[in-house]
Amino acid sequence: MNPLLYRQIATLAAAVFLLSVAIVTGALAEENSLAPGRQMADQATKGVPHWSTSDHSKFAVLDKEFASGAEITKACLSCHTEAADQFHQTIHWTWLSPYDDGDLYGKAGYSLNNFCVSANKMEDTSCNNCHVGWNGKKEGINCLLCHSRQDIKWKAEFEDYKFFKEMGDMEIAADIQRTINSAVRDIGLPGRKNCGNCHFYGGGGEAVKHGDLDASLINPQKTLDVHMGIDGEDFTCTRCHTTSFHRIAGRVYSTPAVTHRKSLVESDLVPKIMCESCHTATPHKSGHKANDHTDRVACQSCHIPTFARAHATKMWWDWSTAGKLKDGNPYQEKGEWDRPVYKSIKGDFRWEKNVVPEYFWYNGSLTTVTAKDAIDPTGEVWISKPNGTREDDNSRIFPFKVHRGKTPYDKVHNTMLTMLESEEVNGFWKTFDWQDSFKKGMEIMDLPYSGEYGFVDTAYVYPTTHMVAPKDHVVACNECHVTTDGRLASLTEFYMPGRDRLHLLDTGGWFLVLAALGGVFLHALGRFFAGVTRRKEN
Repeated sequence: MNPLLYRQIATLAAAVFLLSVAIVTGALAEENSLAPGRQMADQATKGVPHWSTSDHSKFAVLDKEFASGAEITKACLSCHTEAADQFHQTIHWTWLSPYDDGDLYGKAGYSLNNFCVSANKMEDTSCNNCHVGWNGKKEGINCLLCHSRQDIKWKAEFEDYKFFKEMGDMEIAADIQRTINSAVRDIGLPGRKNCGNCHFYGGGGEAVKHGDLDASLINPQKTLDVHMGIDGEDFTCTRCHTTSFHRIAGRVYSTPAVTHRKSLVESDLVPKIMCESCHTATPHKSGHKANDHTDRVACQSCHIPTFARAHATKMWWDWSTAGKLKDGNPYQEKGEWDRPVYKSIKGDFRWEKNVVPEYFWYNGSLTTVTAKDAIDPTGEVWISKPNGTREDDNSRIFPFKVHRGKTPYDKVHNTMLTMLESEEVNGFWKTFDWQDSFKKGMEIMDLPYSGEYGFVDTAYVYPTTHMVAPKDHVVACNECHVTTDGRLASLTEFYMPGRDRLHLLDTGGWFLVLAALGGVFLHALGRFFAGVTRRKEN
């Protein structure tokens, strides 16, 4: 073979080999370039198909005609013998905080909000529509609200079944019974719709309460939420809100959802409820400046730049304008996004999309005002407010939705008022009589009412933890580290580079800069004259 040709072939083969090595090495480097927090999260949440030893479609106890919800629950408990006792101790059943003695905190206690104000210790029937029982609490636990994989309106189905059976139309009754029976036997872990039927629609409509929880999360893209996106991780709610004896991790009242910040690397029994649980406290690549923030800034503050990105959320509710009628009848008006901006039964509303959160120091617990607490009506009343300080090691700067409005209060006792609202119990939504509804509501709460009412400005916070954006949409550094109108402008008790100025430090810094420039100038000048001298000598 021609030696030149041989050398050319050998050179080409060597080039191909080196290129292949470079490609493989680059791929391995890319694979190994994942931040430790991402690697830990992938390990902690790696998809293992859920397996079960039971197929409910084969259970003879479920293959029967059911005329009521109570009959279904009885069939469920014939196998799941401990479920009722477990569930009766959870907040989903009691509507009371499990962390506090007595009945002070919770919807069934004396807690308030500036949405529907109060459930009147569960006497207000409309509020009970979200309770996980048949007919409120009266007919036992409705296991299917959480565990049936078919989304049907149970109350309506049983009412229709009873109606057509009594009318003698057995064909339609049989069709309805097949729908009921199919849903009874299609059982699994709670899905997004199971949880969302209540949590996406709390407060009387979609996205009324939480700005980061609405129906857009049933089948979201990862651009809306990287964890729940069906084209991403495709997590269900229980992937993070893990459960033990029917107690679901993550609920916040006056006690934090968790009392430590451990990761699954430190303890494999840690509930998957905090970012650190899966991503650890150093989620970014080694040397990345963001790792220096995790002891003071919550992950959510950077990774949830705005909430209500798909559907508008309610940001203002003015009860003082409720009660207006047209031709003697209640009415409503709709505005942008087809959302109601006025209802006779509730007053004026304001909705917003792509809302920038407000930021507070937060240790995981809230201070809340109850119907028993005295308020100062001369200023804005924070019905709930985050607890936390910069000095607290468990506190982080955290993003919140703050819902504001005008809410009724007792002008003599300086306490918040709870009115009875539902039509079924002759509340305000039927009578439009404030005095009557306040009297009834406070009697149920066993609290005094002076007969004089007014409306006070209120605020109520919700921690923002969902709608985690992709990494290329996170909050930019200069959205906080900026002289004016930064995201953290309200947090003034600490020095932030780029935002704050310390005149002594600034003066010292400029002195060092000028001294350095002076040194460079003198050095250059010395070199110049030294060069001139050498040239003369030569």
